[in-house]
Amino acid sequence: MTGTLVVNEIYLSLQGESTFAGLPCVFIRLTACDLRCSYCDTAYAFTEGKKQTLAAVLEKVRQLAAPYSNSKLEIEKWKLPLVELTGGEPLLQKNSLRLMQLLGDDGFTVLLETSGAHDISKIDPRVHRIMDLKCPSSGESERNLVSNLAHLKATDEIKFVIGTREDYDWAKQQITEHQLEELCPLLFSWVHPLAVAQQNKMLKRVPANHTPISRRELAETIIADGLPVRFQIQQHKIIWAPEQRGV
Repeated sequence: MTGTLVVNEIYLSLQGESTFAGLPCVFIRLTACDLRCSYCDTAYAFTEGKKQTLAAVLEKVRQLAAPYSNSKLEIEKWKLPLVELTGGEPLLQKNSLRLMQLLGDDGFTVLLETSGAHDISKIDPRVHRIMDLKCPSSGESERNLVSNLAHLKATDEIKFVIGTREDYDWAKQQITEHQLEELCPLLFSWVHPLAVAQQNKMLKRVPANHTPISRRELAETIIADGLPVRFQIQQHKIIWAPEQRGV
């Protein structure tokens, strides 16, 4: 088992988002991202990290998963804990593909959080890909790789991170234009305001002509419009301090 990855942190917590929200999950946060979304809450992962071998990463995951080693500890068909690669942007490191294969071979249910700006076609088919479509207020919507939509399966998920009314209207248009509800589950995630410790000068700015949308307004507008989406909030930011790491 050869190869290395630059890793920011590895920890056991609860999955805070997606259709897997609330389930125990080992997070592998990889270093580096080539986007600078206005709402990014993990800017520390842009540069902070240490090189680790794939073997060391896999062993750490096994250690954290040990309390769940009883094979009866499953929810639906998912072996617990889940394992998620996140970042940063995991696909910037080519060995992330190999790591996902190794985790799958080890019997883990593997999730990937990816920005949608990189090709997802070569990812192990066992992986549940949670892919962003970047909305306008992120400042990175032009980086969306539309060709990725053709590779999505029913086991994948598309996430829209929405902080403004303009984001909502844009996301609604994308659903209609690409018939996204026929591809996979759709997530509308409200932008939780950044804590002071999370703010970073490198992040893009929300356009001045955008109108902020509150959590309640977003939920009520989804209901009023009858959109086929799952509204979500980041559960970990309700349980712990928004700026706390390793949760």
